[in-house]
Amino acid sequence: MPREWVIHDYSGYQGLTLQACDEREPGPGEIRLRVEAFALNWGDMNLMRDMYSFSFRSLPARIGMEAAGIVDAIGPGVTGVAPGQRVCTLPYFYYNQGTSAETAIVDARYVTAAPPGLTAVESASVWMQYMTAYFPVVELSKAGPGTHFLATAGTGTAGTAALEIGRMRGATMITTTRFERNRSYLKAVGADHVIVSGSGDMAQQLRDITGGKGINAAFDPVGAGMIRQYSPALAKNAKIFCYGTLDETFPTLPMVDLFQANAWFHPYSLFNYVEDPEMCAKGKAFVYDALASGAIAPRIDRVYPMEQYRDAWDYLKAPRTSHGKVVIETGL
Repeated sequence: MPREWVIHDYSGYQGLTLQACDEREPGPGEIRLRVEAFALNWGDMNLMRDMYSFSFRSLPARIGMEAAGIVDAIGPGVTGVAPGQRVCTLPYFYYNQGTSAETAIVDARYVTAAPPGLTAVESASVWMQYMTAYFPVVELSKAGPGTHFLATAGTGTAGTAALEIGRMRGATMITTTRFERNRSYLKAVGADHVIVSGSGDMAQQLRDITGGKGINAAFDPVGAGMIRQYSPALAKNAKIFCYGTLDETFPTLPMVDLFQANAWFHPYSLFNYVEDPEMCAKGKAFVYDALASGAIAPRIDRVYPMEQYRDAWDYLKAPRTSHGKVVIETGL
């Protein structure tokens, strides 16, 4: 009998339970996936505390928005997907159809073919980070030569993806980190400038880097504690893409700085762009092409077996000296 990891309340990942589950038949527009691997994401951690961009419709519920596996059944009306095909799930507002299990029912609109040449673990480690970064960097801020883009918390997978994509676009990429030891890694993945927390006035450092022009965009998963540090260095018409609350506090905006820069504050969720067929197609095409050219590649930090899901969360939450995706392999 297949197994699933579920939460029974919003107490966090410590409350996860591994239990047997039924193997459902897919309904109209759905596929059933034999899950080979699924990835951990910070958004899942927030969701388990009811601090995310959606809440579960009922409990108990599965966590997980990013998986790879083999299609073993398709529902009525599904086209373009065949049993036996390896696919990946795209992150979306999945509510009670999470993928932290050995079998999963997924809306067929939100699966895509596994990239050629990648293992199941690698295939489960691509879409969340690169699609999350793609839309703010490419579509929404139009990062390119002559622009200055700040991606805070650069060692996070989405932050790293933003640095890689920004480098591809020719933008000047700036990032932040809590630890000096991360500087060489961040420079290698695309940062032109690295600001270490506590190394001085961040806004002044940004003014110096940009020649007084200020940053054109910020891609920020940290929240209240970070925005006020860089907001005095926003360029005219700058955009702030806030996509998380690592400091566990929704931001109180520095309105004077935003007024003076005529800046835009954008509470950003990738899921809204995945649900837009035209935008989703653009994002997928970019990722497939960038993988094929070698411009990007999945980075795997650690792989855990199905039984050690809680241990994987312990590892993800602790300060790390290596970087990349943390993935669960089901063994199927």
